[in-house]
Amino acid sequence: MKLISWNVNGIRACLTKGFEESFKKLDADIFCIQETKCQEGQVDLEFNGYTSYWNSAEKKGYSGTAIFTKIKPINVIYGIGKEEHDKEGRVITLEFEKFYLVNIYTPNSKRGLERLDYRMIWEDEIRKYLLKLNNSKPVIMCGDLNVAHNEIDLKNPKTNRRNAGFTDEERNKMTELLDAGFTDSFRYLYPNEENIYSWWSYMFHARENNAGWRIDYFVTSNSIQKNIEEAKIHTDIFGSDHCPVELDISI
Repeated sequence: MKLISWNVNGIRACLTKGFEESFKKLDADIFCIQETKCQEGQVDLEFNGYTSYWNSAEKKGYSGTAIFTKIKPINVIYGIGKEEHDKEGRVITLEFEKFYLVNIYTPNSKRGLERLDYRMIWEDEIRKYLLKLNNSKPVIMCGDLNVAHNEIDLKNPKTNRRNAGFTDEERNKMTELLDAGFTDSFRYLYPNEENIYSWWSYMFHARENNAGWRIDYFVTSNSIQKNIEEAKIHTDIFGSDHCPVELDISI
């Protein structure tokens, strides 16, 4: 089974930059997107053979997630059941026979870390949610998690030490999640791979110079860790400030 996750940084903008061609080229069984930045009815986007599920933020032009799937889910859950977290459209869960798929767009702590306190609460609630799902069947979680976990995961760790996405607090929450029984699929297969990133700033020719961050993930329950066949980061695909990430898994 092939899964793709991509922060499209506005699906309407991405559609003008080749999204549909990239979607068809990647040919995933399940394709998750984050930061759709649209409300229901603002975009007409369907693909033959896929069913789509959308979760939009209350605030227009902000956040939002969607999933396109060839495999029909048993159940669909929007949010995590907590109003203070669910109004931004950041989570969609599809339940399948043998696993849960959770598509997540983690809040950015923002410049000056003005949202770091909220981010810490979010991280704890998401971890509880994933652990609850994991009690009944394995979990595959994907999305823009807005954290570079270790120094190997960004080009300039020293100069970004207290910037959003590379604070000790955010990195420790990622460690807590993994220690609770989950696997970072890319690092599981490629523990020492350097200079592979999934996001680049639009400033300072960052992508051209590969001055990036790896902040987009596929995370699986440890119980299906050995089912991971491949984890890819499609740095050759453009259309957003992020590139798609892939998980191939037998389940």
